[in-house]
Amino acid sequence: MSVTTIGIDLAKNSFSLYGTHKHVKACLKRAVSRKKLLVTLANLPPCLIGIKVCSGAHYATMLSFPRLL
Repeated sequence: MSVTTIGIDLAKNSFSLYGTHKHVKACLKRAVSRKKLLVTLANLPPCLIGIKVCSGAHYATMLSFPRLL
């Protein structure tokens, strides 16, 4: 199944990714390093991404998606 929604739990050096498909069943559970986050997301199909909000989340979003600002 293809991932339709991803939740990202941010930490200082690693990120936990949790993905679901259209039937809301978990199909992706992965921890990735800060360096590999963008590569990992780029290799997934277009989908909705939710980011856990904290001060680090705003900083990571600015670094990850500068064209949206």
